[in-house]
This record gives sequence, C-alpha cells and structure tokens, in this order.
Amino acid sequence: MKSIKYLLFLSFSAIILSCSDTKIVENLPDDSETAAPISGYFKKRVLIEDYTGTWCGNCTRVAYAIEQVNLQTDKAVTVAIHNGIDPYHFPDYEPLKNLIVGNNDLELPQSRLNRTIVWSSPEPSNIQQVKALTGNNCGLGLAMNTSVENGNVNIDVNVKFSQNYSNLKLVVYLLEDHLHYAQRNYTTYYNGVNPIPNYEHNHVLRKNLTDLLGDNLGTETTLGQTITKSFSIPVPASVSNAENISFVAFVVDSNNLVINARHAEKNENQSFEQNP
Repeated sequence: MKSIKYLLFLSFSAIILSCSDTKIVENLPDDSETAAPISGYFKKRVLIEDYTGTWCGNCTRVAYAIEQVNLQTDKAVTVAIHNGIDPYHFPDYEPLKNLIVGNNDLELPQSRLNRTIVWSSPEPSNIQQVKALTGNNCGLGLAMNTSVENGNVNIDVNVKFSQNYSNLKLVVYLLEDHLHYAQRNYTTYYNGVNPIPNYEHNHVLRKNLTDLLGDNLGTETTLGQTITKSFSIPVPASVSNAENISFVAFVVDSNNLVINARHAEKNENQSFEQNP
C-alpha cells in the first residue's frame, strides 16, 4: 500500500513539474541524406562556396570535383568566388576571407560546404562528404521570384518554416554564368592541358544583395511562418551579359552554418520544395 501511494506521489509531482519547469522539445525529423521525406518539410540542399581564380592552377581540382557532385546529386548549390589578378575578382571578399581563414592569407584553392565546413582535399575523392549534407527534411525552404529586364534586377526571396528557429540570417547573391577565359591548370584533370583555353566559368559571384554574412530575419521565426525579402537594383556594372545572371539565396544560423540554400535562374518563379 505504501509503495502504491509513493508511485502516485511521483506521478503527481511529474505532472506539476511538467507544467512549470519543463520545456517542450520539438520532435525534429531525420534530415540525413537517405531519410524518407516527411510531410511538411523541405528538400535540403548543400551550398558549395568555391574560392578560386583563373590564375590558380590547382583550383581546377575543386572545379572538377563540383562537376562530379552535380553528376551524383541535384541538391548542390555552387558559388565561385574569384580572387586575385583575375577578370572576375570579387573585390568585397574580405568578410568571407575573415570568416574562413581569420587573419591568415587566403591561399587558393579553398572550398567550404555550408559556408564553414572544410571540404576535405582531394575534393574529387570526397564527393560523399558533400552528398551527406543533403536530404529531404529541412525545417525551412526557400523560393525565389526573379526578373532581369530593362537594365534592372528584381527579386523576391521567400522563406517558409516548418519548425521554430532563432537568430537566422539571409544571404542573397547575384551570379553570372557562361564566362569564358583561359584557366591555369597544374593538375591532371581536363587532360592536363595548361592553360585551358576558353574555359567556361559559371556561378561567378558578381554582387551580394544582402550583407555578405547575412541580413537578420528576426530574433524568432515560427512554424508555419513565411518571410519575404525583396530587392531591386540596376544590373551591376561588373556583369558582362545580363542574359547570364542567376541567383543564390541561403539561410544561416547564429554560427554562420547554412541551413538550406537554393539557386534560381533569371525570370523564374519558384514554388517551395515542400514534401506533400
């Protein structure tokens, strides 16, 4: 009888504690690469930021690895950030340099996954490291509506949430594709040709539409919420051909780690990649 009373006391105490002191913990889904899609969550993409240069003979190793990634998954989003004596040099790279290497010199090649994760070298042998960061069950999704016409760029970036987050930031890039310029090559990739004449440089960073480290999305974002951020600028002078503009948007957490990313072409109206 005493043991029964004791059990009842413990049960009653647990109820009181659950009402006053215990925080509710969300049951988050498995967001690993092979997990089955769960209704309401979003396709999870990985961001590759490739710090590169036309003069960098070893950067072709990373370029080749990115090509192999794209043959194996459609969930990779790539940005090429050119540096140095290079026709596509991105002049405002310093905040990114400080993020990935601190006060050290930016020695190329450098590549980062989801902004802060080092892609292990040799990158072509570590394709699975990239794929492992993709999945089907991300807690937020992105969709862009873009237009490039009459010398102006307009873009709406929509972010939708299927779980709660705190202290997120949005980064939006304007890129240019189909740029042709000779590429130094000190590797055996691309048949060991050096330099590679008329090499096609794609997803080249031309302009950041937000702060490079992101614009705040608010202290708290909640399940079911959708946030829209709009941008309107003239076509940047650095762009060679406005027909080849594209965009990348991604959301980072308070540690600058990318939660999800997405690429969009010009004049594209996207829907959220949300599981039915």
